[in-house]
Amino acid sequence: MDEHVLVDTNVLLDVLNSDPEWGDWSEERMSQFPNRLVINPIIYTELCYMAAGVGEVESAVEMLGLIYRDMPKEALFLASQAFRIYRTRGGTKTAPLADFFIGAHAQASHLPILTRDMERYRAYFPGVRLIAPVGS
Repeated sequence: MDEHVLVDTNVLLDVLNSDPEWGDWSEERMSQFPNRLVINPIIYTELCYMAAGVGEVESAVEMLGLIYRDMPKEALFLASQAFRIYRTRGGTKTAPLADFFIGAHAQASHLPILTRDMERYRAYFPGVRLIAPVGS
């Protein structure tokens, strides 16, 4: 069976917004995983930020062929632990960051992440495979 891939919001927005710098890279990578790209409630929420309504987001999800999955409870626990480590390292945010939920979901579900924003994933979820730009 072909593996599913958790796709980060930045990659989706590159494609949806035809980003001049990253749009082609993101679209090419997404095309390598037809019918296997997964989003979760956090990614869905981030897609909603600039949308006029849920219908607009649903249309984008359908057009991109994304699979919506809830996050397992293990992922929620892992996100809290990443946030705890972040705070002990001097992080100033008072609530867990979206990347913690995405990285934790990938780790708990054994999914790679398609992203171009690797710093937090590498720092807090080093066991998660990243599909990212070369040299990043």
